[in-house]
Amino acid sequence: MTAHHKMDEPDRRNRLDAMAQGIVGVGMDRPDGPEKVSGRAVYAHDGQVKDMLHGVMVRATIAKGTLLGIDEEPVKALPGVRAVLHGPRFLRNPAQGAAGEAPVQGSAEIAYFGQPVALVVADTFEQARHGAQSLALRYDEAEATVAPGEAEAETPEDKQSATGDLDAAMRDAAFSVDRTYTTPPHNSAPMEPHAAIAEYRDGKFTVRASCQMVKYNLDELADSLGVDAADVHLLSPFVGGGFGSKLGISAEAVAAALAARELDRPVAVALSRPQVFEATMRRSETRQRFRLAADADGRLTGVGHEVLVSNLPGETFSEPATQATPFLYRGENRVIGHRIARVNRTCAGSVRAPGEAVGVTALEIAMDELAQAAGVDPVELRRRNIPEEDPSRGVPFSSHMLEAALDDGAERFGWSDRPKGGTRNGEWLIGCGMASSSRVNLLNDSAARVTMNRDGTALVETDMTDIGTGTYAILTQVAAEMLGLPPDRVETRLGDSDLPKGAGSGGSQGASSSASSVFLACERLRCEIAERAGCAEEALTLKDGHAISDNRQQPLAELLQEPLSAEGVIHPGDAESRVRQASFGAFFVEVGVSAVTGEARVRRMHGSFAAGRILNAKTARSQCLGGMTFGIGMALTEELMHDPRDGHIVNRDLAEYHVPVNADVPQLTVNLLEERDPWTNPVQAKGIGELAICGAGASIVNAIHDACGVRVRDLPATLDKILPGLPERAGREG
Repeated sequence: MTAHHKMDEPDRRNRLDAMAQGIVGVGMDRPDGPEKVSGRAVYAHDGQVKDMLHGVMVRATIAKGTLLGIDEEPVKALPGVRAVLHGPRFLRNPAQGAAGEAPVQGSAEIAYFGQPVALVVADTFEQARHGAQSLALRYDEAEATVAPGEAEAETPEDKQSATGDLDAAMRDAAFSVDRTYTTPPHNSAPMEPHAAIAEYRDGKFTVRASCQMVKYNLDELADSLGVDAADVHLLSPFVGGGFGSKLGISAEAVAAALAARELDRPVAVALSRPQVFEATMRRSETRQRFRLAADADGRLTGVGHEVLVSNLPGETFSEPATQATPFLYRGENRVIGHRIARVNRTCAGSVRAPGEAVGVTALEIAMDELAQAAGVDPVELRRRNIPEEDPSRGVPFSSHMLEAALDDGAERFGWSDRPKGGTRNGEWLIGCGMASSSRVNLLNDSAARVTMNRDGTALVETDMTDIGTGTYAILTQVAAEMLGLPPDRVETRLGDSDLPKGAGSGGSQGASSSASSVFLACERLRCEIAERAGCAEEALTLKDGHAISDNRQQPLAELLQEPLSAEGVIHPGDAESRVRQASFGAFFVEVGVSAVTGEARVRRMHGSFAAGRILNAKTARSQCLGGMTFGIGMALTEELMHDPRDGHIVNRDLAEYHVPVNADVPQLTVNLLEERDPWTNPVQAKGIGELAICGAGASIVNAIHDACGVRVRDLPATLDKILPGLPERAGREG
């Protein structure tokens, strides 16, 4: 039995609210939690197998050129070394998210410093590492372009748009802003480094890898190896974070599989932390010019957003920094511009909340500058500029919760009671800031199979992944709710390419897409159960393992003479084009800036978010806390640095790429607003993990300005950028 559903029309049935089990939405603990905290959860490099060899990647030490030769023989003679592998099937670049085919391959052409070019395989990791460090490479080096400002820039026609006359709007504006903001490159820096263990038996590969989107990764891996996808079994049941870096297959998985086939032995390849930084995706740096024109009441009449980003030559992805600008605020005169500088740097791709993470951050700093120029409270300025429909497409919003998020956040933070213009407490200058948040809402093709067993238990199966986001929990909850089972009677299996193809973890679409496919499968099972109970499905109540209809109650197990199985498949449809779908939120923050050193510290931070139906209050809140922490890093600490001579990454580890640590993050508060949006999907859930980063950094930068008067437009706001602008003032003692 297979149930297909395409989102062409709004689904107004809102069925989950009418179910009786009462488990969807509550903060249920993760079913996989005990396995993780006890160390029983098997991550990519944990599944050590018999007779396994170890491989270590060798990376290029030039930014551009041709690999003329590899001096293999001295390394092959080292103790324990089994092989030195390289060639046309090695990945030059990692695959972009949802590519579904091999990325750029071939180790002969060098496009960036740190590019994987070879693999040394040995009996032990230490022997392989020694061999990799000893391998001599010979190049024909070419002149590289490593600085985006010096590179040739492309202007894709499909990424440009203009309506009205922005120049006239700026000329006639009562208040205007024309500023440029820059953000540095970022690295995903997941806790679990990229790793893979590959086996090759009887013409088939089994690869255990750390992947976010198995249905695409399977095809990417098979295409890279030159085999049919049916000959590859990919396993990713547990993933220790991804944040975009594991959306596409990367060099270690392909190299491990090639080595396993060559040597007829299992081979493990795990990237070191510096290799993760060098050979997987980075977020592009951005240079963003904003032009905002407003009338005397602070209402926008014009919005201009022009951005320069970068990537390797030939890569189709470019950071979509302008993604939210067309719909977030009103303004009839608009210009969107997008340019791509082609540079010899590590491949740029999706890092958590690609586009809005940096685009909304810059926009919200510009909005704060406009509020200051117009003399309007920053919250009120945003409220006045909420559009009634998408101003760029002229279509209605499926739902719009920005005003509710602004009002809720302001009240919970105490925005109206804050001291205006900051206070002083000892050496600390204290100020408050805020920002709106928005993220496009997506739906992806996704399938899941649900089986009701004769003993009244259920099994959920999909190749969807859990990258720490709580997929095991929410899919268990949806099945338990729909089938009237306690959650401990539902088992969820994920991350296996032999299972139905789920959406994958990316673009904040995984939860809503995969939960919808589980919902659809359960609907089909409910119809079968209702038929056996002798009632219409709409009249059937399932609760605590019992079927209730017409005042009769039967244990589910009595209705199941054999296991029942159904598959649910959700498809995006015309709903995406008929309405603008987005999630919204608001950030409020208090910071302290040292008048002595210029150091900025977040003292308290609140986020109010609307993301449709919340499937699990605990995991959703956790995602918001993670997004806000990302925002703290973006605002204050994170900056991937490239050497201007050859483009190599200078700070390629967690000692010098400064992600926020406990001391940087205060007690964050989160409120999740009630929302039902029938246009989104059958479960009416929206993406939330990425929403909570979009604009978070801006609220901190805006608070710094309120505290000390220094406006930072070049992120992150490190003390060297704040200290020279600190005013000579005593302030008010707090």
